[in-house]
Amino acid sequence: MATGSMPYRTLGRAGEQVSLIGLGGAHLIRPSEAEAIRIVRTALDEGINFLDNSWDYGEGVSEARMGKALRDGYRRRAFVMTKFDSRRRGGALRQIEDSLRRLGVDTIDLLQVHEVIRPEDPERVFAPGGCIEALLEAQRAGKVRYIGFTGHKSPEIHLAMLRTALAHGVAFDTVQLPLNVMDAHYDSFQRQVLPVLLEQGIGVLAMKPLGGGHILQSGAVTAGECLHYAMNLPAAVVITGCESLDILEQALQAARTFRPLSEEQVTDLLARTAQPAARGQYELYKTSRHFDSTEFHREWLEWEPEPAGAARAGL
Repeated sequence: MATGSMPYRTLGRAGEQVSLIGLGGAHLIRPSEAEAIRIVRTALDEGINFLDNSWDYGEGVSEARMGKALRDGYRRRAFVMTKFDSRRRGGALRQIEDSLRRLGVDTIDLLQVHEVIRPEDPERVFAPGGCIEALLEAQRAGKVRYIGFTGHKSPEIHLAMLRTALAHGVAFDTVQLPLNVMDAHYDSFQRQVLPVLLEQGIGVLAMKPLGGGHILQSGAVTAGECLHYAMNLPAAVVITGCESLDILEQALQAARTFRPLSEEQVTDLLARTAQPAARGQYELYKTSRHFDSTEFHREWLEWEPEPAGAARAGL
């Protein structure tokens, strides 16, 4: 489906139509506030409707800037997604209220558990008094429409989160994961997690198509090739950070000019990236702590082991 020159895809079983390119929120803290607002509004004017954010980006600055951009009628054009960090019900509820206030919205279209990157995270999320209770409570109250989770560290942790959700009778609407031309070679989300999401009808949110910019340092592929490779996968949306109008235009052009890649084109891209991708050196989100914001700010998780016999509320 397309409106004008921006392609749209269906967000899994949720059925929402979302733009092929999603605007990443983390980069909105880099320009001035006025420029960040201009970037968001230009993106919406040009047909991007999927807006990514998180409670912790810039310690709230990104959400506040996006909230200002959504005024003056822009909210109705946007599918607003944000994330929270706390693994506890009480902490998550507070963070959700912060996000609603900063974004200036009554309802968040999609809310996700952020940075499921530790082997113990699935157990913590679904523990008695864990943050899944807050997420479902907010959804029942109409403050949230759809729910999901994100992570960038390990395909096995994603799979464990999906298994744990299934065991607790929770159906996630979306999952956000790194999908790019180098991920295909090393501890691959594309090969291990993507098929499971498609089988379950879960909306696929592709992130890090350029690996935070590090993939370009390899010299093996261009930014356009990276974006087109991610778009060629069965993801509903490819989320990319745009800290300037020039970079936004690059992303818009990639979406406007995208055509399904031939088998020969995919083979060529994978051949060029096989050697540099072999050890994950350009996927620092997997192989280092560089992208692990909740490791540098453990307090955002608000997690302490439950004492024996603790009340279910567990605050």
